[in-house]
Amino acid sequence: MKTMISPVSTPALQVRRATVDDLPRLIELWQQENLPCADLEGRFKEFQVLENGTGHIAGAVGLQVSGQEGRLHSEAFEDFGQADALRGLVWDRIQTVARNHGLVRVWAQFTSPYWRAIGFDYASNELLTKLPNNFGADRTPWMCVKLREEVPAVASLDKEFAMFRETQKEEREKIMRQARIMKMVAGVVATLVLILIIAWVVMFLKVQRAR
Repeated sequence: MKTMISPVSTPALQVRRATVDDLPRLIELWQQENLPCADLEGRFKEFQVLENGTGHIAGAVGLQVSGQEGRLHSEAFEDFGQADALRGLVWDRIQTVARNHGLVRVWAQFTSPYWRAIGFDYASNELLTKLPNNFGADRTPWMCVKLREEVPAVASLDKEFAMFRETQKEEREKIMRQARIMKMVAGVVATLVLILIIAWVVMFLKVQRAR
C-alpha cells in the first residue's frame, strides 16, 4: 500500500455509523450529488458519517460488504473544498470497519486523485475476476487497495476441518470423562447398596436367633 496522506486536523469532527435519525440529512447530501436516494435510503446502515460537535453531518461515504470484499460508494460532502481532509477521517474509520469484517480488499470507482494517492490502484483484468457481481455493472474503471493477504480457500477449509476434528476430539474426551465419573458413581452406589443389604441380612439373622 502506498504512503497515506495525513488528513488535516479536524478535532471537532467524529466519524460514526449512520443511524435512521441521519436519513433526512443524508438524503440532502445524496440529492446534492445526484445520487439514487431511493436505493440508498434502504442501505443507510452502510454509511459512515462525519458529525461535528453540534450534531451536524458534514459528509458521508458508504461501504458495501460482500464476503471478503468491500466497496466504497456514494461519497457526499457538504463542502468539497474540505473533501480530502474529510476523506482522510472517513478512510481511517473504514479501515477499522474493514478489519472487523475481515475484508481482503476495498474497491472504489471514485475519480478523486485522493484515493490513488493513499494506495488505490486500477485493477487488472485478473484482479477484476474477484470483483463481486453485486457491486454493480457501472463501466467506470475500478480501483482497489489490498488490506491483507488472502487465505486460499483450500487452506481455509483445511484449517476449519482441523478445528472441527479438534472440537470433536475434545467432545469425545469430555463424554469419556463423564462416562468414567458415572461409572465410578454407579460403583459407589452399588457398593453402598450391597453394604446396606448385608447389614440388613445380618440384622435380620440376629433378630431371628433372638426369638
